[in-house]
Amino acid sequence: MSLADFFASHPVLGLLLLVVVVVLLRSLRIANQYERAVVFRLGKFNRTAGPGLYIVWPLIEWQNKLDLRTITKDVEQQEAITRDNVPIKVNAVIWFRIVDAERAVMQVREVANAVVQVSLTTLRTVLGQHTLDDILKAQDTISDVMQKTIDTVTEPWGVKVERVQMKNVEIPPTMQRAMAQEAEALREKRARLIKAEAELDAAEQLRNAAEVIMQNPAGLELRRMQMITEVGAEQNTMTIVMMPSEFVAMARGIGELARNKEADK
Repeated sequence: MSLADFFASHPVLGLLLLVVVVVLLRSLRIANQYERAVVFRLGKFNRTAGPGLYIVWPLIEWQNKLDLRTITKDVEQQEAITRDNVPIKVNAVIWFRIVDAERAVMQVREVANAVVQVSLTTLRTVLGQHTLDDILKAQDTISDVMQKTIDTVTEPWGVKVERVQMKNVEIPPTMQRAMAQEAEALREKRARLIKAEAELDAAEQLRNAAEVIMQNPAGLELRRMQMITEVGAEQNTMTIVMMPSEFVAMARGIGELARNKEADK
């Protein structure tokens, strides 16, 4: 018996069979591996379906399908006052994902928007608890604090906040100039300290060299000869008269003898 003959001989049964097939076809649903469907029956939560093939009965059941992949949202720029009373503007990025589809549907409406709003208020609060230097130098630490704070609020919604990162920190132009002057002053201070340390080391080395030369007259003569060689190599017109160290010692002795005679008178 063909299908047409069956419907001709059993019209009621054929109609019922056709209705059942159409209902089954319209009831079939498919969820990807990263999706979950929250199914309600007559207004009450019934089950979480997916991934793969599942059935949602028409008229008595309906679904809300959610994406469980990580979602990236921009937190619009916020103006806040730091703990040291500096006005700044900061925007941020937040990464989060839904870990419990049932709570994400049952506990909050438009879960993504709710997470962004919590991030806005948390951003302003956390910035007000830190100084400008902390915000500029310890952004990773502040981001970790924001992430933990937001995650505590969103946990009952079945949402896991994975990361929060500040993108841009804008400070007033007057504060930028003051910070530039401070940085320049610090660099100048460092340069002067380095120069002073170099001069101190050079003076120490010269003192050591003088002690060695004074203890060894021959070394003094060698140093004098070296100086004559260096001067002659530069094609200078300067003439240097070098006296032996014995003459210098004799002149010093004569001077001391003259001073002693003057003292005896």
